[in-house]
Amino acid sequence: MTRFTRLALAGSAAFFATAATAQTTDINVAMQLEPPNLDPTGGAAQAIDSVVYSNIFEGLTRFMSDGSVVPGLAESWEISDDGLVYTFTLHDGVSFHDGTTMDAEDVKFSLDRARAEDSTNAQKGLFAGITDVTVIDPLTVQVTLDAPNGSFLFNMAWGDAVIVAPESIDDIASTPIGTGAFKFDSWVQGDRLTITRNDDYWGTPAALESATFRFISDPTAAFAAMMAEDVDVYVGFPAPENLPQFEADPRFQVLVGNTEGETILAMNNKMPPFDNVLVREAVAHAIDRQAIIDGAMYGLGTPIGTHFAPHNPDYVDLTGLSEYDPDRSRALLAEAGLPDGFTTTLKLPPPSYARRGGEIIAAQLRAVGIETEIENQEWAQWLETTFGGKDFGLTIVSHTEPMDIGIYANPDYYFQYDNPAFQEVMTTLEATTDPAARSDLLAQAQRIIAEDYVNGYLFELAVPTVARAGIEGLWLNQPTAAIDLTGVTWP
Repeated sequence: MTRFTRLALAGSAAFFATAATAQTTDINVAMQLEPPNLDPTGGAAQAIDSVVYSNIFEGLTRFMSDGSVVPGLAESWEISDDGLVYTFTLHDGVSFHDGTTMDAEDVKFSLDRARAEDSTNAQKGLFAGITDVTVIDPLTVQVTLDAPNGSFLFNMAWGDAVIVAPESIDDIASTPIGTGAFKFDSWVQGDRLTITRNDDYWGTPAALESATFRFISDPTAAFAAMMAEDVDVYVGFPAPENLPQFEADPRFQVLVGNTEGETILAMNNKMPPFDNVLVREAVAHAIDRQAIIDGAMYGLGTPIGTHFAPHNPDYVDLTGLSEYDPDRSRALLAEAGLPDGFTTTLKLPPPSYARRGGEIIAAQLRAVGIETEIENQEWAQWLETTFGGKDFGLTIVSHTEPMDIGIYANPDYYFQYDNPAFQEVMTTLEATTDPAARSDLLAQAQRIIAEDYVNGYLFELAVPTVARAGIEGLWLNQPTAAIDLTGVTWP
């Protein structure tokens, strides 16, 4: 071997050593959907929280990967004896990414903005019980409720309740400025978004110096990107049929956890014929849940019969109310005055569970006389016209917000269910703190919407994550829609 060759090889070794070192502090994370904007307090898209929750924005409390609620920007709190007043003590020395101080005034601004009459917060109901937010001093803020709310600290952990600053609010959708362990760096729309470590972070600093989110919607492209090691992690891998191949490859690890994602065939309850409970029940009995789970998700998913996560201790198994029974479905249609069936729309957003599941559901509905006009929509279009405009007959979506059965108490929500009895149960639940009483009320709520066949309840979404071997700190489960990178490390 010549001296030149040895030097060349030494140079190559040095190059690869440098690359390996860089790899320990940078990470490429892929996800299927690109967020339409980066404001978690003003948009309903799961992909927003996937990028910004905990990484960029933080709330008074926060979710851990096991679903527990722990202190966030609030160091501690006291609750009055009557359960109406929460006094939060904030961490000292917290700054936003632009260098401005985070204090009680920012908490007041954030909560008042979320509950304002003109608020665009997708979960405005979380804040409806707040009657007053008072600044006691820069590190103390008092929140007064109109009634005791056993879920209040839980609600404050949602991505919709993160603390924002008035100085940067105008540009929050494109240039988010929070208090988290990472700062927003750049966004090449349609391709990637980069965040960098916040070296002035008030808490435990992130081990990663930077992270790049890549948006790869096509399952085939997702498989190719992982196999080529172009990305290090894919959260919510969209091609479950490929998981065995990754499990057999020592370069990768596969994590399969649960989510809060109730995947439903949503029905527009104010659009004929879905305003007739007989028709909704007919749709429910036309659906073979297990065939959808097996065909679209390759077995990943847990059947549900109501809008509640099966891993929650208060879950009631009501799948028997809507068992697959096409003969029963046809009889119900005839009873509803539709013996020949009907035609409706089926709007499908991009996720694999919707596109793949939609084809299977369309065939199942066709077998009982319900024809569907399938329209594949991009995420922004679905949010604007289907979710926001309520322009649909049927649609498929997974609701990933934690413990979100309360959405059925909002008649203006996109599936437009309006039942005073259900609303009364949820109002009572909010004012109830006794665990046993809350469990009874949650069971009532689950049964009401199951017996009203508000939607077709399909399955609880699993979350498969494919990652390079050795990466640690990734969430197994998703108690909220988040790709929390604050504790992720390379070996």
